[in-house]
Amino acid sequence: MNWEEWKPFYLRIAREMGYSIEKDRGAAQILRALLLEGDEYLLKEELEAIIGKKAYVFGAGPSLEKALKELNFSDGTLIAADGATSALLDAGLVPDVIVTDLDGRIPDLRIANDRGAFMVIHAHGDNVDKLTVYVPLFSRILGTCQTEPLDIVYNFGGFTDGDRAAFLAEALGAREIVLVGFDFGDVVGKWSKPSLRGHSPVWESKRKKFAFAQELLKWLEENGRVRLRYLRP
Repeated sequence: MNWEEWKPFYLRIAREMGYSIEKDRGAAQILRALLLEGDEYLLKEELEAIIGKKAYVFGAGPSLEKALKELNFSDGTLIAADGATSALLDAGLVPDVIVTDLDGRIPDLRIANDRGAFMVIHAHGDNVDKLTVYVPLFSRILGTCQTEPLDIVYNFGGFTDGDRAAFLAEALGAREIVLVGFDFGDVVGKWSKPSLRGHSPVWESKRKKFAFAQELLKWLEENGRVRLRYLRP
């Protein structure tokens, strides 16, 4: 999904979710400056080299825990959406790539990064404080944004960490994407927010995000160059 394809989705999301486009643009500029200052940024071609033809994208839905116990994922690239990283680490797995807006458990993200995971860090108007504090702590970072892409800050499409991870995988060469822990139900997985002590009833803003994620994944399935399927144990 290029910028012109993503722009109508983004404008509708910003309007319905009440996001500031100018703040989103400002966050992208801040992320770019942080990446240049730290000199730990990646170009998309560098990340493309590690994305295989088959990718597993892990969301933080309640079904994730059972899937990690029962299933084998050794035949593809492991891409964790933010908080799902904690579940993978608990299962003895280190994701190859983490897609995050820094809402997950930062200590777990750092552990995975130290163990070799590549970071895809997303900038938006509501996470500027986290960008400033945490981006300097990570290495091997690809920057993304939800407004117009910059030279080293990309926009592959997608809104939530989970569906954005799928768009990233497709853009960087995956031709089969298996979605794990994408439940989109009435319960939010305990890995979604560090403040959650257990699975939680879905709240209204999260329900809206689920709806947008489902719509975008349907678009990717119909318009992308990838076979997309859901895996639910």
